[in-house]
Amino acid sequence: MKRIAVFAYGTVAYLMFLGAFLYLIGFVGGIVVPKSIDSGSAPGLLEALLVNLVLVSLFGLQHSIMARPGFKAAWTKIIPEPIERSTFVLATNLILLLMFWQWRPMPGVVWEVESSAASFVLWAVFWSGWAIVLLSTFIIDHFDLFGMRQVFFHARDMRYFQLPFQVSAFYRYVRHPLLLGFMIAFWAAPTMTVGRLVFAGAMTTYMLVAIHFEERDLVDAYGKSYEDYRERVPMLVPMPGKGHDRVTGSEDLAEPARSSV
Repeated sequence: MKRIAVFAYGTVAYLMFLGAFLYLIGFVGGIVVPKSIDSGSAPGLLEALLVNLVLVSLFGLQHSIMARPGFKAAWTKIIPEPIERSTFVLATNLILLLMFWQWRPMPGVVWEVESSAASFVLWAVFWSGWAIVLLSTFIIDHFDLFGMRQVFFHARDMRYFQLPFQVSAFYRYVRHPLLLGFMIAFWAAPTMTVGRLVFAGAMTTYMLVAIHFEERDLVDAYGKSYEDYRERVPMLVPMPGKGHDRVTGSEDLAEPARSSV
């Protein structure tokens, strides 16, 4: 019964993630969802700015704290280890839901593209960013990243083991394609409002800070193997002469670099 409960818990957290991820696309792009980043009555600029920055900060703090090895070691003394990742995912879902609910619109227009061709290009870039995000999760094992593999192994009474990180596909060109995909999606806007600019800027700042802590943990865990990878592959921007020309095919490196986003 306990194994079934653990699997059900992980499944609910994963399904919530799928819903939150799809809503996030609509929230940022103003597509379909009932409340987007620019919808609703606009309060005073200062109130909106403070509330929105607090919401992004909550998201960042939850990710940064719960992703650290020290927290995980302490946390798994309280909760069963098979649901550690699912609990991280659940907490992320709840923070995102709070953000969707409480985000304050800031409707002033920073830029607006009038050309239909340029607008089409920006929408294509927007969707390509989300595609990079999703594909990147599968490259490093989507179901492990979001806790389903852990609860499945537990339900089957199988010993969980961490798959090695394959330096392949996007990871041959940049070390953090998942975060790059988010940045592309956040900034590719035919109409950039003040609210979306604040969201994109604050989330980008958080991701750049998160990379520092994440890579420090990876170096501590895997030493020279990750240092060598970091030396030859750029962080976010593909560069000629680095990455793909020095990493051929695929190679085992280390544990998947679970993004803090």
